[in-house]
Amino acid sequence: MKYKMLVFTLSLSCLLSCQTNKTVKKDLVTGLISQGNGISCQEVNLSDGNSSLQRNTFVYGEKFHLNFNNISGFKKVNNLVFPGMELLVTGQKGDTIMHNPDLYGDGSSGIDISPLLLQAKITAANPIHSNGTYTLNVNIWDKKSKGTFKSEIDFTVTPNKHLEIENNSVLYDEIYLFSKERKSVITDNQAKFNENIYMIFEGLEGFKIEDGKANLGLSIMGTDSKGEIILNEVDLVGDSTIEVNELKNRLSPNFIFSGSNIENPVTCEITIWDKKSESRIKATVELSIK
Repeated sequence: MKYKMLVFTLSLSCLLSCQTNKTVKKDLVTGLISQGNGISCQEVNLSDGNSSLQRNTFVYGEKFHLNFNNISGFKKVNNLVFPGMELLVTGQKGDTIMHNPDLYGDGSSGIDISPLLLQAKITAANPIHSNGTYTLNVNIWDKKSKGTFKSEIDFTVTPNKHLEIENNSVLYDEIYLFSKERKSVITDNQAKFNENIYMIFEGLEGFKIEDGKANLGLSIMGTDSKGEIILNEVDLVGDSTIEVNELKNRLSPNFIFSGSNIENPVTCEITIWDKKSESRIKATVELSIK
């Protein structure tokens, strides 16, 4: 069993034509609102880094970019512009979830790219949580004049629909798949041969605790579409105990499917059970291994 601290990220995408100075425009598909005052933009675009996205709902761990394409109106100094960009994510109660006062830092060296592209990148993960709705605000300003440009969008984060969770007296914050090689959350059901895949359990509670520790079992079972067992770990914990702080933080069993010929899809079941009570939790996912 392995533990791994993870940094997550979010992905959002939408398409919108930017407005001229002191105008407001709203995308009726995504709800993205943009407003310029002294700064204008040819296009504001939500994307996954490659393709535009026409939605405001994202899977936990999904990454998104908010792109400002061909943005203009900045005062030039020696043919350079000096933008600032604030990123703010708030919850439904208006509480601050993420805040970066300036993604472009002090901007002392300036930017000479033409046409100018500015970009904010987010990952829908801790401190963002699934089954929540949030508001993203991106505020751009000119460090050499008074021009501003603002965009705002509400978005919702959902759990991975490919994960099925069964539990008995166990609470959790998040359960998701993570690829070590890709350094990202797996938001679909696609995986690769020889890829280190972690099933991350965050905020586990409900197990019997003695002297600050839990006596748990942890099994991993993998079967192909024909029912053949291709992975079978009966109890990765054995006689060891787990600190309660580790349970509340992150429990990260991992598995690898090696070889080159598996009958897809592969069903993977990870079960954690309390050896001192009836509490248990099982996460099941079907993966297509390629």
